[in-house]
Amino acid sequence: MKVLFDHQIFTTQKYGGISRYFYELMKQFSRMDDMRYDLSVRYSNNFYILNDPKLFDVKKGKTTDEFLDGVKFKGKAKIYRTLGSLGIVKNPAVENIKFSVDKIKEADFDIFHPTYYNKYFLKYIDDNKPFVLTVYDLIHEHYNKTHFKNSHAVLSRKKELIRKSSHIIAISENTKKDIIDIYNTDENKISIIYLGSSFNNAGKIETNNFSAPENYILYVGDRHLYKNFIYFLKSIKPLLLKEKNIFLVCAGSIDFTLKERTILNELGLIDKVFHFPLIDDSTLKVLYSKALCFAFPSLYEGFGIPVLEAFACGCPSVLSRTSSLPEVGGSAALYFDPECSESILETVKKVLFDKELAEKLRKEGFKQLENFSWEKCANETKKVYNKLV
Repeated sequence: MKVLFDHQIFTTQKYGGISRYFYELMKQFSRMDDMRYDLSVRYSNNFYILNDPKLFDVKKGKTTDEFLDGVKFKGKAKIYRTLGSLGIVKNPAVENIKFSVDKIKEADFDIFHPTYYNKYFLKYIDDNKPFVLTVYDLIHEHYNKTHFKNSHAVLSRKKELIRKSSHIIAISENTKKDIIDIYNTDENKISIIYLGSSFNNAGKIETNNFSAPENYILYVGDRHLYKNFIYFLKSIKPLLLKEKNIFLVCAGSIDFTLKERTILNELGLIDKVFHFPLIDDSTLKVLYSKALCFAFPSLYEGFGIPVLEAFACGCPSVLSRTSSLPEVGGSAALYFDPECSESILETVKKVLFDKELAEKLRKEGFKQLENFSWEKCANETKKVYNKLV
């Protein structure tokens, strides 16, 4: 069987859970004698596929946003895409779309699996070729009036793809429930397939030349509104100000914005909170392994790969009691109400100051991790494909 994955997430995402998911799927398929795959990407700056040249023949190419960095005028992205489509400027995003369309028209595949919600392929794909859609979360649907006010186009495309897809993969029970409730989808059309962790065998972690504070709480990933970072920061402010030797480390690809720095200054925390760029997995493993605890205050998650990463590195975890996080974390984490400052503060303090509890969570984390793997994810995905071919 041959699967065609398209360019979408590898054009737009340098790091992140979705591109890691598809990278790990393809890596697992490469080890199966009866599975073949093709990835319709010519140019990408995605960390995972660029660092695995044995599996992926991809040239490095910046995203549209990176090419336009420093150019300040409204509508610049649209102009750039137009120039790219006319061949005046080589835009990697435009080139990847052309490449994907050509691959779809060739029809040399059994299953098509788009990596995000752009519906460009619908007018090119043969009616006899099934396509599988992975739905990661329904964050836009839940927060479109507060955090994603311009999400109408995204929701419209997503709705159409959910309706027209041959089958849907939901990455958690919570996501499946949301798809059924919001889009009135037949539950028999949806399969729950959990993600895995690439840190399963973290083993001994090298910590030489590491410049983080000795004692810190770890926050990993984006800091968008629904991630609840600022509320979390304000909630643990009393702890950070009282405990002179405890800090907050934020690991992510984007440094603090001017607005965030202003808030840090206003809270008196500018010297208590640090940012670490996510250079590679090795850096992230060290950050997890040395942290006093990992905190995930998000209001909503479709799955939560960082939870598994923390477990793999023996990092005690405190998580929001919301969406899929209790499903993934199980009994291996402590939970708080992400909209209650007192709940957040007291839960973090429990883990920081109770060494026996922290050690128990470490051990439980390793056990919980056994329920998730990329190998299992790939095998269950393959079963979905087999039913459609």
